[in-house]
Amino acid sequence: MNYSKQTFLTAFALFSLFFGAGNLILPPFLGYNAGDSWIWVAIGFALSAVIIPIMAIYGHARLQGTLLDFAKKVSPSLALVYAILIYAISISLPSPRTASVTYEMAIQPYFEISSLWISAVYFSLVLVFALNRTKIISLIGKFLTPLIIIILLCIIGIGIFSETEPLRASIFDNAFTEGILEGYQTFDAIGGVVVGGVIVISLALQGKYNYEEKKKMIAKAGLLAGLGLFLIYSGLIALGAMHSADAEIINRTQLLTFLSSETLGNIGTAFLAVLVALACFTTAVGIVTGTADFVKGLAGNSIIAYRITAFIGCLIGVAVGQFNVGYIIDIALPALMFIYPITIVLILLNITPSKWASVTVFRVVVATTFVFSIPDFLQFFVAEGALDSITTYIPLSNSSMGWVLPATVAFVLTNLVRKTKDPSLRSG
Repeated sequence: MNYSKQTFLTAFALFSLFFGAGNLILPPFLGYNAGDSWIWVAIGFALSAVIIPIMAIYGHARLQGTLLDFAKKVSPSLALVYAILIYAISISLPSPRTASVTYEMAIQPYFEISSLWISAVYFSLVLVFALNRTKIISLIGKFLTPLIIIILLCIIGIGIFSETEPLRASIFDNAFTEGILEGYQTFDAIGGVVVGGVIVISLALQGKYNYEEKKKMIAKAGLLAGLGLFLIYSGLIALGAMHSADAEIINRTQLLTFLSSETLGNIGTAFLAVLVALACFTTAVGIVTGTADFVKGLAGNSIIAYRITAFIGCLIGVAVGQFNVGYIIDIALPALMFIYPITIVLILLNITPSKWASVTVFRVVVATTFVFSIPDFLQFFVAEGALDSITTYIPLSNSSMGWVLPATVAFVLTNLVRKTKDPSLRSG
């Protein structure tokens, strides 16, 4: 297989890994609320939902390791805790959300059935597939992504070029930061950290490419996949904005259904709903299986540990998946405000040249990020204004990104101190 063909295959694989069905509901609603400021939210959304995740893939290409390697420069113990948190969040939020999206798009519009009952049936099937591994899920995934992309391109193309009402005014005070924070909800930065190693391992197993070739190939594939994601996300955001004055929409799944109905009719909407439901299912199976594999590895390859983890993961899925998508997105915010800043910093440090990213730099920057992200996390558990005495003095804290400037300053100062103490670094 030639180099160019492998690059394109890798790019498609990356696109498929990041393009979860749950993500489809986020961009249109973001554009709908942004109205005439949709370009700014598109840029912000692309930063956290496209650029950072692709950087995570490049970080994996440099490390040629596993999730545990992402934080090992801070300490092996922290790397383990970080990995456990990542998997715990994945199995508790994005996995159950797939059941909720399936219910709201493919079940609720057509049948009067309890969401709890659907969630129970849904995760019973997930458990069956997780315990009895088969290639069916991966084969379905390969065909689903192209079909969903084709339908989305039709929706975007028809919707954008159709006659619409003038864009309404944005409801956001800062459209750019709203785009960034909504991008958190895709969980794609976490996804990049978790599944990035799959691409590296897949190329390594072929035994055809050396380290530099793999790094260049993954970098080019990442750019292609990122471009594809950006075009789809931007198109959906623009489409939501252009129809912002057409109807009063109350939630994300309702808007996607409305847009597909307006452009493709009822048959197209039903077809999209079925595809989204299947794609959600494959995502849930992947998350549960990946989490169970991780615990199995920690337990000395114990198959019992794998089965127990898969069962608990599906039990959590039933409990959380019965709630509506908006509620799951809301309860995910505290966890995302806690884990996302650290994840972003680890990704950026892992793609930074080694001379600027020593063990000391890793520890200082991650510690600083953790401390200054605490107010963003605590805001969900205290009375409004209770943290004003602290956040008033932290730049960008009003946008829930109070960690950004302190982490940047910590990175610069730590490197300056290192160069002052070790003159040999100045020429490095």
